[in-house]
Amino acid sequence: MKKPFILFSGLFLSCYSFAQIRVAISGGAHLSEIIENNNLPGWDSAKNEFKPRTGAHFGFIANMPLKPGGKLSFQPGILYYNKGRKLDAAFDTSTSALARTTFTQYINYIDAPLNLVFRAGKKIKFLVGAGPYLSFFFSGKVNVQNFYSDGTGETFENDDLPVGKKPGQYKIFNLGGNALAGFESGRLFLTANYSRGLYDFFTPPNYIATDYKHQVYGVTLGIFLGKPVIAENQPVIRDRDKDGIADDKDSCPNEPGTSASNGCPDQDADGIADKDDKCPDVTGSAVLKGCPFVDNDGDGVSDSEDNCPSVVGTRKYNGCPVPDTDKDGVNDEDDVCPTVPGYGRYAGCPIPDTDGDGVDDEKDHCPNVKGLNEKNGCPKIEQEIVEKVNLAARRIQFTRNQAELLPESKKVLDEIAEILKEKRDLRLHIEGHTSNDGNLAANMRLSLARAETVKFYLQSRGIEGHRLKAQGFGPTQPINSGKTESEKSQNRRVELKLSN
Repeated sequence: MKKPFILFSGLFLSCYSFAQIRVAISGGAHLSEIIENNNLPGWDSAKNEFKPRTGAHFGFIANMPLKPGGKLSFQPGILYYNKGRKLDAAFDTSTSALARTTFTQYINYIDAPLNLVFRAGKKIKFLVGAGPYLSFFFSGKVNVQNFYSDGTGETFENDDLPVGKKPGQYKIFNLGGNALAGFESGRLFLTANYSRGLYDFFTPPNYIATDYKHQVYGVTLGIFLGKPVIAENQPVIRDRDKDGIADDKDSCPNEPGTSASNGCPDQDADGIADKDDKCPDVTGSAVLKGCPFVDNDGDGVSDSEDNCPSVVGTRKYNGCPVPDTDKDGVNDEDDVCPTVPGYGRYAGCPIPDTDGDGVDDEKDHCPNVKGLNEKNGCPKIEQEIVEKVNLAARRIQFTRNQAELLPESKKVLDEIAEILKEKRDLRLHIEGHTSNDGNLAANMRLSLARAETVKFYLQSRGIEGHRLKAQGFGPTQPINSGKTESEKSQNRRVELKLSN
């Protein structure tokens, strides 16, 4: 991969005549993802399984002002970048032998951004820039791990990715756009970066992809090396005190100073020249002519402007804390009900009572229907309905020693289904019971199977499953001693219990 380095060495040399040149070492971290769109069925949901991967980037950046002292500069660079994406997907082991799979693409590039950067400010400069970038494939690998429901697993890795222009190959060259914004102070700079490829860097061999592009979000920290290099064909700028500020712009050309103080000495580095600073040994503000302001509570608001000088506050409220009118612990800026005490989980409002029955929604089992406090906010179930359901329960019969409903029992359950459709706030607990004859485990299974048969039948008649609960008790809850055949027959039963 010598070509990128040769190319950019030429670029750096050809731009050397622009103006003062600074070279920086830079690096940082980023999140890299791949924007892919294709014609595979179910891709709209499957693509959400892919996640960005964390990577690093580092290299060199040069800064070349377009004119001496200007705010606009050309900023080329050459950086090593980790790109790619990852996948970590779990599967339903009831339908698939595969329990989990991970997939990671590690694709490394030499990127060469060619940005125009604008700077504004004095001591701390804000900078923003954008431009194209050239990208050259450097190396890469693909790692796949499969984990199966039986506890086994396997790993596939390809660290020799094919390059070229054919399907299944990674393209050697690509072009993209990037942007940056951040701050610069002295030799240090910190920027947030974004870049995106303009062309597909890979063509899948087995399906059609309309997009296959890199996208990167990151931060970069850099430091410029030494003093600016002055191009040989630039006019020599006089700087008698060697402070980096030309004599024609230096208010104190015979004394080393800083750019913030127009070339004059500034012992406390507050941006105010010592000759104008009433407190030259203490960092201060221009408003107070270089002296510090007093701020006893440390909230950034000077005591002279602070209505609450002993309490930490905000400038918006003149140094006082954000008010909490109703004293509920939620400040007025976040409180939807600022004059009524409430709770943070309800944005400062009281617990709601949707149906207005006097039982708040957190305690109300029927929050949309007015009810009674003793019924947890639910209305009282009509006695007539309870009796109908109890009578129907006594008429439910099954084939002997089986969980199959007899035909006449289905008619009974149809009646119950109609009641539940009419009273949609009701729920039904279905209990299966047996006599004490036979094996306990078998009786427990039979009682549960019969209760579930009733549940499934009611569901087939349009009753929502969440309103139904089936439970088998076997012979554990008899209603008599179970000694005679008549008593045993009474213990073989299904009970239906209504609730809200």
